[in-house]
Amino acid sequence: QVQLVESGGGLVQAGGSLRLSCAASGRTFRSSPMAWFRQAPGKEREFVAAISWSGGRTDYADVVKGRFTISRDNAKNTVYLQMNSLKPEDTAVYYCAARASSSYGAYASSRDYTYWGQGTQITVSS
Repeated sequence: QVQLVESGGGLVQAGGSLRLSCAASGRTFRSSPMAWFRQAPGKEREFVAAISWSGGRTDYADVVKGRFTISRDNAKNTVYLQMNSLKPEDTAVYYCAARASSSYGAYASSRDYTYWGQGTQITVSS
């Protein structure tokens, strides 16, 4: 079982940067792939980025590739999302998620993640 607590959200101007943190607790954290998803008002939840249990593999949605970086520090039980060159279309509630196993398959599928954070609002003004 994993519990996730997010921080770092807020309001930022277009072109600016934010860093999200997701602190995890629970015995399965070190072997769990983790990911970030986001959901804008009236839209479906969409994949943003994922990272394997070791941090050796990362994957990104095309719309954030080159601007966002996902990383993890297992010693601190924390996963991060560094967001640079933010755009108004990045405005959404961002969710941290973790799987119940070490499998990295279907990394972009929200249905394959068992544990979720409460979500944190990111608003990018033009």
